[in-house]
Amino acid sequence: MDVGRVEVGAMARTRTGRAEQPGAGGVPRGRTRWWLVAAVAVLPAMALLPFVVAFVGMAFSDSEYPLGGGPKAVSCTQALAFGGAALPDGATPVGGCVEQGWQDVSYSADFRMPRAGVRDWLHRTYPDAPAPETESCLTDDADLCLELSHMQGLPEGVGADVVQVSVTYEDSGTALVGFAAFTI
Repeated sequence: MDVGRVEVGAMARTRTGRAEQPGAGGVPRGRTRWWLVAAVAVLPAMALLPFVVAFVGMAFSDSEYPLGGGPKAVSCTQALAFGGAALPDGATPVGGCVEQGWQDVSYSADFRMPRAGVRDWLHRTYPDAPAPETESCLTDDADLCLELSHMQGLPEGVGADVVQVSVTYEDSGTALVGFAAFTI
């Protein structure tokens, strides 16, 4: 028997207290498999890597819209059609019509039209809508406004979930109409 070794049954213990299997070439049993621990530690880091890359990309992006969805010019026909409307007779677009979206889609259009035809256009476009009002207008200078959803007068088959129309009477014959249609 070795001086530094105590044998008990089939196992032998050294002075350090580690168990050895006889005939196993002196390789101690019960040691930690570091490669397994390293693999388990690396897996969560690999799962988080795409999020870290996306965050760094957004943080160092020069764009105001790093995920896309910035405003782009579209035809006013397309913008109004998204909300179930059409440009009324005698109307002229003001500026450009815009589409914007990343998760949600938003269209906006501004146009001038004859003041006398505003209520008639709103009633023909949205026959099931409540009467336009002035109480809940989004802007202080609006003379008339209408907010619609599928629960409140928006026709079936329209791409938008919400349509907002604000009307400002500029003079005795002209109205400036702001139109917004968007998804939620």
